[in-house]
Amino acid sequence: MATQSFERTDRIAPLIQREVERIVREELSDPRTDCMFSVTHVDVTRDLRYAKVFISVFEEDKRKPMMDALKKAAGFIRHGVGQAVQLRYTPELLFELDTSIEYGVRIASLINQVVKKEDGSDGEEE
Repeated sequence: MATQSFERTDRIAPLIQREVERIVREELSDPRTDCMFSVTHVDVTRDLRYAKVFISVFEEDKRKPMMDALKKAAGFIRHGVGQAVQLRYTPELLFELDTSIEYGVRIASLINQVVKKEDGSDGEEE
């Protein structure tokens, strides 16, 4: 029985992710949301009461205003999700800033620096 609930959350999370992104892009009229963003991931609790929505905002100076706008509009977005995804209870949406893309770019940059240093030192030794 426990396995079945995990499968259900795995099926519901992408639906919520797609609907949240659509609602924010098409229906939300807050000017703070007019920036490049992506809903990267949604974690839904086993009881389907809460959904943590991870948002990646590409412009660093617009991250805080975007997150403030989403938190303010959480009820509106939740209502839209409830209409699109038929569930007994629509999960409460909790928005979190996702910096994993930025972290990945930084790690890739550091790896490239190390590789360049190794290539440079090999050429000097010969």
